[in-house]
Amino acid sequence: ILLIFLGTPVEIQRPRGVPLTKKQFYVENKPFTCLDGSRTISFDRVNDDYCDCKDGSDEPGTAACPNGSFHCTNAGYRPMFIPSSRINDGICDCCDTTDEYNSGAKCENTCKELGRKEREVLQKMAEITKEGFLLKQHLIEEAKKGQQEKQSKVTDMQGNKKQLDEKVEVLRTVKETAEQPEKEAKERHLKAWEAIRLEKDKAKMAEAFLELDDNADGFVSVSELQSHAELDADADGTLTETEAQGLMGGAEQVDTSTFESVWPNIKDKYHSEVSREEADMSCLVSSEVPFGQKVFFLEKTVVKLCVLLIFFKAININIEKELSFDFGPDAEFTYLYSQCYELTTGEYIYRLCPFNRVSQKPKYGGSETNLGTWGSWSGPENNKYLLMKYDHGTGCWQGPNRSTTVKLTCGKETVVTSTSEPSRCEYLIEFTTPAVCQEPANTDLSPHDHEEL
Repeated sequence: ILLIFLGTPVEIQRPRGVPLTKKQFYVENKPFTCLDGSRTISFDRVNDDYCDCKDGSDEPGTAACPNGSFHCTNAGYRPMFIPSSRINDGICDCCDTTDEYNSGAKCENTCKELGRKEREVLQKMAEITKEGFLLKQHLIEEAKKGQQEKQSKVTDMQGNKKQLDEKVEVLRTVKETAEQPEKEAKERHLKAWEAIRLEKDKAKMAEAFLELDDNADGFVSVSELQSHAELDADADGTLTETEAQGLMGGAEQVDTSTFESVWPNIKDKYHSEVSREEADMSCLVSSEVPFGQKVFFLEKTVVKLCVLLIFFKAININIEKELSFDFGPDAEFTYLYSQCYELTTGEYIYRLCPFNRVSQKPKYGGSETNLGTWGSWSGPENNKYLLMKYDHGTGCWQGPNRSTTVKLTCGKETVVTSTSEPSRCEYLIEFTTPAVCQEPANTDLSPHDHEEL
């Protein structure tokens, strides 16, 4: 066995099949004690092709012990252990050919080439990690700017809301003072009352649009509509992509004007994320009070102010919802919010929408299956941000609800790389992102990186 020390070959004497870490137990011309301590034998019985120790430690270089192991030094590559039964079996297991020293097998030492290829892979991985980490720093900077802007918007809207609340209260007081019991005004202002009712419906519609538009891009998409399972038509607990498209008239996404034709299809079932108290709907005119007792023009002003209040609160809720997510120690995962990534396999199209849901759809047509909605980070204690957990998906036939684990690895691109189903109804998605890239350490990728274990 030769090691390179300061450029000079140095021979390390030890029995065949023994790693350097155990050399001290094999001292020539001294009695050998089995590594399990069961017995002591003379050194000339080491590697004599007869098994003396129960743990096989006296025959590290022969196939005499059924439970023995042989150490391949594999200089230039990585060392390894193989079962002693593979020694001199005619098959080359060690890249340095040392396991076939007496079989006559024609083995070629491939350690140098394997080491070169591995170093190339390690070098490439190091470059990816370095580039990915630089991208991560950029993502962190952008996330911090975005959070500051959103927090500023929340502060501004809270100030505007307070002013509107005060105006509404003043007008409500004036209205209540000016109201007179005039039943005959009901017919005279019947059309105006209908206009107010429509105004209230428009306010609810505007509120719903803002709530559904999670990414605030000015459009409501099919996936955004799917987040409201109460709109499910067949009561199976899941609003499929096909069902959502049906409610949206076949469109993939709609803007505010087109949403007016969608609203009648969903308004009876739609559950607002804003409670009646939060939306301050009490400031609107109650239909239970006789219309003749209201002062129309004051009512109309109050309604308009209430609509503005609803807008502010709906936008505020969306922003606060986004700010409430755990986007990582430095908010590096923020850019994934409201984005979706797909991978097409032989049979299915898998769709991952981080912090929202995972779905599966047949490649050649068919309904979408919910593979889980966002649950939590579920990685190990030292870094929980390596795994995402999505739970409570569509139930399997006579089985549990589907769930998905997303494994995140470092990469320059953000992409779904693979999908699998390790257990029934439990899915695994491999996902690369620069957000998990760690600062690279200075590594020496020389041929001497592979030390013996």
